[in-house]
Amino acid sequence: MGELFTGTGIAHTILLFAFVIAAGLWLGRYKIKGISIGSTWILFVGILVSHFGFRANPTALAFVKDFGLILFVFSIGLAVGPGFFHSFRKGGVTMNLLAVGMVLMAGGMTILIHKLTGERLDTMVGVMSGAVTNTPGLGAAQQTLSDVLIAEGASAECAADAASRLASSYAVAYPLGVLAVIALLIIFKSVFKIDPEKERKALDDENSSMETARRMHCEVENPAIFGKLLSTVIGGNSDKFVVSRMMRGKDIFIPRPDTVLEKGDKLLIVTSQPYVDEVRIIFGEEVPMHLDDWKKMDLNLVSKRLSITKSSLTGKHLKNLHIRSTYGVTVTRVLRAGVELVASPNLILQMGDSIQVVGTEDSINAVAKLVGNKPESLSHPNLVPIFAGIALGVIFGSLPIRFPGIPQPVKLGLAGGPLIIAILLGHFGPKLRITTYTTLSANMMIREIGINLFLAAVGLGAGENFVSSLVGGGYMWILYGAAITIVPIVITMLVARFVCKLNFFQICGLITGSSTNPPVLAFAQGAYGSDYTSVNYATVYPLSMFMRVLVAQLLILFALA
Repeated sequence: MGELFTGTGIAHTILLFAFVIAAGLWLGRYKIKGISIGSTWILFVGILVSHFGFRANPTALAFVKDFGLILFVFSIGLAVGPGFFHSFRKGGVTMNLLAVGMVLMAGGMTILIHKLTGERLDTMVGVMSGAVTNTPGLGAAQQTLSDVLIAEGASAECAADAASRLASSYAVAYPLGVLAVIALLIIFKSVFKIDPEKERKALDDENSSMETARRMHCEVENPAIFGKLLSTVIGGNSDKFVVSRMMRGKDIFIPRPDTVLEKGDKLLIVTSQPYVDEVRIIFGEEVPMHLDDWKKMDLNLVSKRLSITKSSLTGKHLKNLHIRSTYGVTVTRVLRAGVELVASPNLILQMGDSIQVVGTEDSINAVAKLVGNKPESLSHPNLVPIFAGIALGVIFGSLPIRFPGIPQPVKLGLAGGPLIIAILLGHFGPKLRITTYTTLSANMMIREIGINLFLAAVGLGAGENFVSSLVGGGYMWILYGAAITIVPIVITMLVARFVCKLNFFQICGLITGSSTNPPVLAFAQGAYGSDYTSVNYATVYPLSMFMRVLVAQLLILFALA
């Protein structure tokens, strides 16, 4: 029984991990003046436990650290993958360029401090990872350092000590990496007298033209289309709008492609904001009607939302289902991740989508069988793509990438490899008919388990030498980390605001996403009450994460060259 608390066996290691994670999460619930570092407490609890002599099994510790990191970055990649390439549109290129510049400035500051102070560059990589709160970057740097040292003939113990030094400097610099960013956002808002309400309204106006679904009620008034088939009038505009229902006199029905338009017909049309004027020109002006008016006047037609739960439909175009021609049912909208999309024929469907349909009860029931419509089945995880993706990511991350002037090849490692594969899988999976759907709760569960295991492993591995490193000059790491945090952020903020003319919420998302800083994201959303911050956070996060991991590895290779 004594070995359970004092040994280094597997049971003892599991007990340590469970205690460290539980205690860290419990501490993370408490806020000081509205600020909390959340699950990062796990790192410090692990350091404390290890400092007082509790040791985990070395083999189990290494496995849990790597596997936790993989789960964390892979779940992030799956979540952001569907919108990753879309993020480069509508200002996303500017924001991602600013994010890359911020990452490179942090790397430049790291090298500059190394040159000016003589501090070891590999140690400074740990400081940099903590200063920008980038845990996967730390993991990639540790793995690269260990691989190179072992390849050069160093013992596994020596490599572990070197990796532990990185974790110690990371842990010292991390708290200020969170607090300094929060302080900079507050100071920036105050100095430049930014009004969050005004900034939010500006973004609301700008986003009113996004291609989300918009309903129109038009009366056929254009003489050029009297007596013409609906299919002829729509022509090549089928991607721009959908004619959901038609009212002729007191009769309401679903128009078919061969329906002839007559003067005075009233149409319920689903389109997006950019095409509103075009719809008015084709058919006629909008008339004052409400969606409930259509429901009251015809009880034979019903509107229902159906869930696509058949994995075989992933990657298919909506038009390939032939729902209108076969069943006489109109698909008016497609809902994906809470966003309403226009049901254009070329829209690529994926498992987990919901379609809003209009038709008779019997016809809709037939369509329900076609698409599955078993929401309860979505709660069952699709594990094959996840583990197959992880396997492919590990292989991809192990491939050597050579850069001119660098003696050792760069590897994306267990952080970068799975992250990139997950992003590609999340984006291209539906197009390749690979079902990658996971519920939000399932994705968050995988992500939280992964990061918690990783933080606990890092803390338990770093605690033995943490205090001695701090006393032996490591207190200067706090100042170094402050410089790496503050200088790039201040420059990026000023350029974003006064050169690129970005909105305050865009800047908040840019800074938190470039720093890969979830605690600050939570602060910004809570303090300024807007989801725009998280949208822009997701815009720059994937590329920033990749660059942080890459820069950390490159600096390690430079340090060992």
